[in-house]
Amino acid sequence: MTATDQPAPRRDHHGGGVAGTHLRAAIARARRRRRGRGGRTPISLGERLADVVAATVGSWRFILVQSGLLGAWIAGNAVAGHSAWDPYPFILLNLMLSFQAAYTAPIIMMSQNRSADLDRDRASADYQVNVRAEAEIALLHEKVDLLRQRELDELLMLLKATLARLEARHDQGGAPA
Repeated sequence: MTATDQPAPRRDHHGGGVAGTHLRAAIARARRRRRGRGGRTPISLGERLADVVAATVGSWRFILVQSGLLGAWIAGNAVAGHSAWDPYPFILLNLMLSFQAAYTAPIIMMSQNRSADLDRDRASADYQVNVRAEAEIALLHEKVDLLRQRELDELLMLLKATLARLEARHDQGGAPA
């Protein structure tokens, strides 16, 4: 079996081989999938607000501002003494901080849940890409193995032909070349 006995790999109009065609098809599928979803899903006002609150509360700026306000609250009440609006043990301050914690915790959880959903979608897309890449690599391995087998068959055929010629020369009484 020679290389001319096998059909040549299909070529597209850009001059690339089969692998180039597969790559272009994969890119086209990804584009159609993105367009089918309409790009990114629009973010609702609540989701945007949750992201802003989580970004604000989770910053050093917030911690520094809140620490300054708490210090001012405590200092103001300590200086005012018995006429303070929230005397020691600062029950009003404790109530305000409890309200803040009660509302910010679920808002931060909403933001984290949305981030987890986005991460899950990205992980799923990565998995699909990895599965396709694995299939393409397996296909390439098969093609390389097939090419090796063709080369071995062709070499074997050439060796047999050379051996037959040498035997023919030897049978004719000529010296081997």
